Formats: sequence, C-alpha cells, structure tokens
Amino acid sequence: MSHGDPRENVQLIAYADRFGGSLSGLHEILGGPLAGLFAGVHILPFFTPFDGADAGFDPVDHTEVDQRLGSWDDVRSLARDYVLMVDLIVNHVSSGSAQFQDVLARGDASPHAGMFLTMADVYPDGASEAELVGIYRPRPGLPFTSLRLGDRQRLVWTTFTSQQVDVNLANPAGRAYLDRVLAALADSGVTMVRLDAVGYAIKTAGTSSFMTPGTLAFIDELTARARELGVQVLVEIHAHYERQVAIGSAVDRVYDFALPPLLLHSLYTGDAAALRRWLRIRPVNTVTVLDTHDGIGVIDVGADQMGGGHPGLLTPQQVSALVEGIHQHSGGQSRQATGWAASNVDVYQVNCTYYDAVGRDDTAYLLARAVQLFTPGIPQVYYVGLLAGGNDMELLARTGVGRDINRHHYTRDEIARDLARPVVAALVGLIRLRNSHPAFAGTVEIGGDGPLVTLTWRDGDHMASLIADFASRQGTLSWTGPDGGPRSCDDLLTLT
Repeated sequence: MSHGDPRENVQLIAYADRFGGSLSGLHEILGGPLAGLFAGVHILPFFTPFDGADAGFDPVDHTEVDQRLGSWDDVRSLARDYVLMVDLIVNHVSSGSAQFQDVLARGDASPHAGMFLTMADVYPDGASEAELVGIYRPRPGLPFTSLRLGDRQRLVWTTFTSQQVDVNLANPAGRAYLDRVLAALADSGVTMVRLDAVGYAIKTAGTSSFMTPGTLAFIDELTARARELGVQVLVEIHAHYERQVAIGSAVDRVYDFALPPLLLHSLYTGDAAALRRWLRIRPVNTVTVLDTHDGIGVIDVGADQMGGGHPGLLTPQQVSALVEGIHQHSGGQSRQATGWAASNVDVYQVNCTYYDAVGRDDTAYLLARAVQLFTPGIPQVYYVGLLAGGNDMELLARTGVGRDINRHHYTRDEIARDLARPVVAALVGLIRLRNSHPAFAGTVEIGGDGPLVTLTWRDGDHMASLIADFASRQGTLSWTGPDGGPRSCDDLLTLT
C-alpha cells in the first residue's frame, strides 16, 4: 500500500466458514488469489458456535473460537498480516450459554442472574401500554420471551429472537462480561471492533430504548475503554440519517448505510440529486459498504421511524419504488427472502445480493462500486460482492433464512472461476487504484448536477477523478500516472 494509514485502505468482509472454510483457509485466500488486494479484513463471527440461530451472532461463548474454524492463534496470525476487525456482540448472548442455562436452572440464586435483562429490571413498577408499544424493535411484537428462571416465570428481554438473550448492561455482571470479551479480542491482535446492535443495548423506562441519551453515553464509555486497549470502534446503527451524522461526531467510525440504497435509487431513476445531497452532508469518518451479511437497509434513507416527522433522504414514494425496484431487478427473488417471507430478524431490509439488485448489469455494478471506492471513508467489500455473486436460491430454500440469499458458501474452484470474470477483474482493478493512488490521501471535491456525480481527489500534483453518469450508467475515470501524466478510462469493464 502506497499511501496513508493502512486502516484507510480497502477491507474485505467475510465469513471464514463460507470463504475459505476456516480461519487459516481465509488467510490462505487473502494471501493467495487475493494477494495485495486488501489491507484489512472484517471476519464475521467465528465464536462458539459460528452456525447457531443467527449465523454466529448468538454466541454461546464470545471468548472462544469455534474449534471447527481454528483457534485464537489463527486470529493472531491474521492480525499480523492485516488490519483486523471483529464483531463485539454488545446486546445479547445465546440462550444456550452456560451462564444463562445456570440462570434458567437456579434463577436468582445463580451468580449470573444479574447478567441478563428482564422486563422488571427496566420497569420495576410495571409499564403502561404506551410505554411498551413505544419500545423500538426491528421486528413486530414486544421484545420479551416468557421463561421460567428458577422457580419464577419471568419476561426475559429478547430484542431479536428468543435464542438471543439481552445482556443487562446496567448491572456490573453485564459490564464485566463485555469487558472480558473486549479484552480477549484486543489480546488477539484485533485493532477494530464493530459494535453489533449497540443501538438497542441500553434500555430506559419511558423511552424508545433505541439510540437514547443513555445509549450514547454507553457508546462513549465503551469507545473510551476500547481506545485504552488500542482498539478503534465502528458503530453499527440503522436509523434516520440525522442520527448517523450525530453519532459520527462521537465515535471512531460509523457505517454509511445510506449510500447503498441511494446508489440504487440513482441507478433506477437516473436522478442523482438525493445521492449528491448525502455526499455533501454525510460524516467522513465512515466505513462505506454496498452489501454486508445483512440486507440492504431502506430505513436509513426513509423518514424518521421514531416520531418527530423528520423527512428522509428519499420520500416515502421513492422508498417504495426503491424496494419494488430491487424485487423487479432480481426477478422477484428478493421478495422471497424479505420481510415476512422468510425468518428475518429485521423486516426493514431487503435481502438480495447487490449484483442482482442492479439486474446483473456489469456496467451498473461497477459504477456503484466506483462511487463507493471514491467516497470518503474506509471501503469494505463483502465477499459475495467481491465476486459479483448472485442470489443463492438453493441455500435460501434449504435453510428458510432470508439473509442466506446473500451468504453463499464458496469453494476454492468457484473463487478461481469468478476472479476470471471481466466484471470481477475490473472491480479488482478499481480496488487496486483506490489502494495505491496517492491522491486518496488528500481531499475530495463533490460536484455534478442532474444524473451526474463527480468525485475528484487531489493531493499536491496527484489527482484521481470519477464522473458517474446515472442516466447512461457509465463511469469515466481520470488520474495522474506515476510520471505525472494523465491516464483515463471511459469503460469501467476494461479497467484491470
């Protein structure tokens, strides 16, 4: 890498079991067919078990590597070669964890009783109907599961699924648990943590219990603790864009979840006005993505779901057209995997590969990737998106889990085959340009009108520019070469 902090260069997001088969297998792929392409890697949950009710986001033991994937030594080995990001699952643990199983058996007599949240912890005097329906949740219904803890029937707080029990972070036992996990990650060379579902972590009576002042204070405390251990914090929040802007000023990094749907809107309509507006007001300390292990969020560009009537980056009609556009471009496949059609923990996301969301149009796909790579922040590329992967309808049918449509299990042969496709070779070329060109260590100018967006980076005599035309779905690149002379490309598919 030839410029700046390596943490600023392009990173991969991948499951070790689905892209390499193990932690050492993922390492081999990064150093083999992908050699020199990624400065860092976000390894999705590899804890015990990696294949639970929510693909690893329901750990029985968050401090143990699932032996089927490897060991902490494998994690340390990756950390020696790459900037390593790992999930810190803040909000919950598996109902199968040893701690919760002990609470189920012994109730208040268990030494772990304080670690888990019940309704009474937040509402000791009971709650009104208005308070309960005011709790913000990513799926319909109330966030409680009725369980017998010892000799008492309790309402245990379960924000996502009944297999994911919320941690009581107002209790010393809950905080101590989280601190142990953070220390284990830091000890293994992890330098960035993604705070999974942190927006839901703090519950406060009389509020929505989502992104409240208490949540922000907790994020501040956790960020400070992580920094003491030499770890940067990435906050994962799907919410109204104004909340993203606000949280961006308080943390190391925040996801730009508005970029993916805005790019699709621009590609579908040929109108780049909403995208240009966002590019001018968004926080710059972001991690940019087009796709992740989750769905394509639409709540991030819509009107405020939590009252106040704040308009979104898109109107309600535009959001509806966007969702319908994804369904149409994917030939209806995304409809089978989205909302109440499959076992989804978030009905406000559309499950579809990004390549299918643009109708498998190579030029449109590369245009969206080019904008991502030219947008300020750390670009992360999801392993399926790296290979311009299509919807895995066979896996969806087998598991019935909506998000599995975009969580393909790749063999080594498939990886080799896909890397040879022109669209993937061109994306690799874009990534190498983003990593190596010195202009990206400088500042960016944002321009354009109508269907056009221009992003021009300059650092001294170095320049790299993208003109994105969403009417024609064409991108034009120009940049200074090593000798200072001009270079250009008006067909992204030819960039290698």
